Amino acid sequence: MAHTISHTISHTDMTHLVSTETVTPAVEMVGVTKRFGAVAACDDVDFAVLPGEIHGLLGQNGAGKSTLMKLLLGLITPDAGHIKIAGQQVVIEDPIHAAEHGIAMVHQHFSLVQALTVWENIALGDRGRLDPRASIALVEEVGGRYGLEVDPRARIGDLTAGQRQRVELIKCLRRDPNILILDEPTSVLTKAESQELFAVLRTVVRDEQRSVVLISHKLDEILHATDEVTIMRSGRVASRCRTSETSAERLARDMISRNLELHADMAAAAGFATETVDAVVHADQAATPPSGDRDFAHHRTMVRFDNVSVRAASGRMMLDGFDLEVREGEIVGLAGVEGNGQTTVAEVLGSLVTPLSGTVEIGGVEIATGRPGAMVAAGVGVIPEDRHRTGCVLDMSVAENLALLDLETVSGRLFLDHKAMRRRAEELVAEYEIALPSVDAPMRMLSGGNQQKVVLARELARNPRVLVAEQPTHGLDIAAVQYMNQRLRAAARSGIAVLVISTEFEELVALADRIAVIHRGQIMGEMTIDELDMERVGLMMGGRRV
Repeated sequence: MAHTISHTISHTDMTHLVSTETVTPAVEMVGVTKRFGAVAACDDVDFAVLPGEIHGLLGQNGAGKSTLMKLLLGLITPDAGHIKIAGQQVVIEDPIHAAEHGIAMVHQHFSLVQALTVWENIALGDRGRLDPRASIALVEEVGGRYGLEVDPRARIGDLTAGQRQRVELIKCLRRDPNILILDEPTSVLTKAESQELFAVLRTVVRDEQRSVVLISHKLDEILHATDEVTIMRSGRVASRCRTSETSAERLARDMISRNLELHADMAAAAGFATETVDAVVHADQAATPPSGDRDFAHHRTMVRFDNVSVRAASGRMMLDGFDLEVREGEIVGLAGVEGNGQTTVAEVLGSLVTPLSGTVEIGGVEIATGRPGAMVAAGVGVIPEDRHRTGCVLDMSVAENLALLDLETVSGRLFLDHKAMRRRAEELVAEYEIALPSVDAPMRMLSGGNQQKVVLARELARNPRVLVAEQPTHGLDIAAVQYMNQRLRAAARSGIAVLVISTEFEELVALADRIAVIHRGQIMGEMTIDELDMERVGLMMGGRRV
C-alpha cells in the first residue's frame, strides 16, 4: 500500500503486505479519516481487500468499523483520504453510487417490511413493471444457488429471525455484487446454517473472484471463514495479519489491548475446540467465578411455568405444556435450536402474549400473563433479543429511554421533572460505564454495546426480582460481552433470578448454573453445569427426553 501503515502493525504483517502489493485490491481505502466533532471515528485508516478474499474486520463497539463501512457505502463522506475500486480512485457519493461500483452490504439489523411477502421485499425498489412470477423465480434461483432456501410467498412477519436473515442475504446477492460486506451475518443463524453459509461464500469467492468483508465478533467465525484479518481500535488500524498465522488469543489481545487468555477449561467442559470460545480476561474469572458450585435446591422459586401452552397466529404451537423453574440467585440457561419457543418464553415474561393454558407464577403469585404491565409490576425485567425493535426508542434521548419504565421517580405534580430525569440518567450512565456525548443524545447515536448497557441499566435500576436476558450479547464485542456477563453474575449474586435465553451454547456454559433444553415448545431435560454432558444435550436439542 502506498500510505504509511500504523506503527502498531508488526513486521510480519508488513512483510505480508509487501508480498500482496503486486495484486490490485478489489477495494482500497487509503489514509481515510472521519471526525465527528472532536472524536476521530476513523483516523488515517488503510484498508484493502483482494479479489477472491474473505477479509475479517474486527474491533470493539466504537472502534470505527461501522464508520469505515459507511464511508465505503457513501453514507458519509471522508474528511481526508481516498477510495480505490480495482485500482481506480473514485468518489462514492451515496449508496446508489456504491452499488454501481459493485459494493453491497447486508446490515446486522433487518430492513424488511413485515407485512409483505419474501418476494415482495426482494422486488422493492425495482424499476419497471412488477412481475410476481419472475420475482418468485428469482428468489428460488438465488436461494438455491447460495444455499439460502426460503419460501418466496411467505410473509416476513411469520418467518424466524434466521429465515429473515436469509431474505436479507438474497436481497443483496441478487444484484451480483463484486464486493460484499456482511455485518454479523450469523448472529441469528444456527451453527449448521452458519457453516453452510460460509461454505457457499468460500466457493463463490474462490470461483468467481469476488471479495467479502466479514464484520464479526465471533473469533472462531473469523478464524474459520476468513483469509485476512484487520483489527481496529479507537478509530485506527491496530493490526492486520493472515488468518492462518494468528489465533483467537492474539485477535482478542489486539482488540482490547490487554493480555487475555482463552477459557480453555470451559471449552473442554462444553466439548468445543479452544478457539471457539470467546476470550475472557483472567482477572475477570478470578473476580467473578461462576456460581455453578452453589446449591439452589432450597432457594425460593421466583419463576414457575406450569404446563404453559401458547399458539401463534399461524396456528403453530410455540409452547406446548412448557414447565420451567428459576430460583432466587440462580442463573438458568435456556438452550435449543432457534425457533423452538425460546422467544415465546421471553414474550410471556414480558406480558406480550397470553397463553392458551397453564399458569406463570412470580415469587409464588400467579400473574395475569398478557395484561400490559403485569410482569413489570410483579418485578420482572426483560432484556429483549432485538434492542432496536423492543428494547429502546432510537429517536428518544438516553435519559428518556432510561426513564421509560419508571416515570414515577422523575415526575412532578403534573409533568415530567426533566432535571430529575437527567440527574437520574447521569447516575446510571456513570454506574454502568455508558460511553456517550450526553444523556440528551438520541439512542441511535450510541454504539450497539452502549445501547445494550442502557437497556440493562434501565431494567436493573428497578431492582427486579427476575431478570430475563434474551440473546444478551448479540452483536457485542469481547469487552462488551465480558461486561454483560459480569453484570448478569452480579445480579444473580444479589438474589435476582436470572433466565438467560441464547442460541450460543458457549455463552450459556459460561454463565449458567443450570441449563434446560427446549424443543418444539417443551423442556426435554435439564442439568447443572457440573453434570454437563454434550451427548445428552445434543439428543435433547434433537427432541429426545434424556
